[in-house]
Amino acid sequence: MNILVIGDIVGRPGRRAVKNILPAIQKEYDVIFTIANAENAAGGRGLSRSVMDELLNCNIDVLTMGNHVWDNKEINTFIDDEPRLIRPANYPPYCPGQGYHIYNAGFGVKIAVVNLSGRVFLPSLDCPFRTMEEILKDIKDKADIIIVDFHAEATSEKLAFAYYFDGRVTAILGTHTHVQTADERILPGGTAYITDLGMTGPYDSILGMEKSSVIEKFLTQRPTRFEVAGGPAQFQGALLRVDDNTHKALSINRISHMLND
Repeated sequence: MNILVIGDIVGRPGRRAVKNILPAIQKEYDVIFTIANAENAAGGRGLSRSVMDELLNCNIDVLTMGNHVWDNKEINTFIDDEPRLIRPANYPPYCPGQGYHIYNAGFGVKIAVVNLSGRVFLPSLDCPFRTMEEILKDIKDKADIIIVDFHAEATSEKLAFAYYFDGRVTAILGTHTHVQTADERILPGGTAYITDLGMTGPYDSILGMEKSSVIEKFLTQRPTRFEVAGGPAQFQGALLRVDDNTHKALSINRISHMLND
């Protein structure tokens, strides 16, 4: 079976790339389950209800989030009501929403999707390692496949997390940096891994934002308002091939396409 995981969707250009490119990829690779990171999907920061509905209507099964999960305050009005939306599980337990969920992918297959945030160069949340250990205790006999979106900045933290849980989950896929890495692999214990899935959003940009405002911030060291860039959009992510019987990862391959409309 084939599972598609899409890198951080940024603003309207990213959503446009999803609408135009995703159907062909799902058809070409016979994708049965699709996950996408949506923490930047509404105006480049956070998620609104209308944008969530727009993406879910694109045949995406699960939306994950990250450190921008609370940037759009509207999310507080619906995050508890949508099981297809998860946020980092290592936020304090009284935060709204859920950090993981088990989904029925058809053919009797149960897929657990877990969202966690790193702590290096990001807000210091609860330990993602210990949080994942607790989650595994709950889902180990309930899910056939376990996929983790590890939303983190430091490559060392992502690799340490991956090697620590190697063999205990199906895949660990990094998000957050918006730059697709070329290190996809199957780890020694059988877990599929990539440091970062990349970005689905404006290609001619700095991490999806207009270049001039980002450059101004570096030059002046003053607060600057960032806007989502325009122009051609890219679609990035990874395709997981999982054995139908053992539910072990067989391969992981990067996907990167351009939308030139």
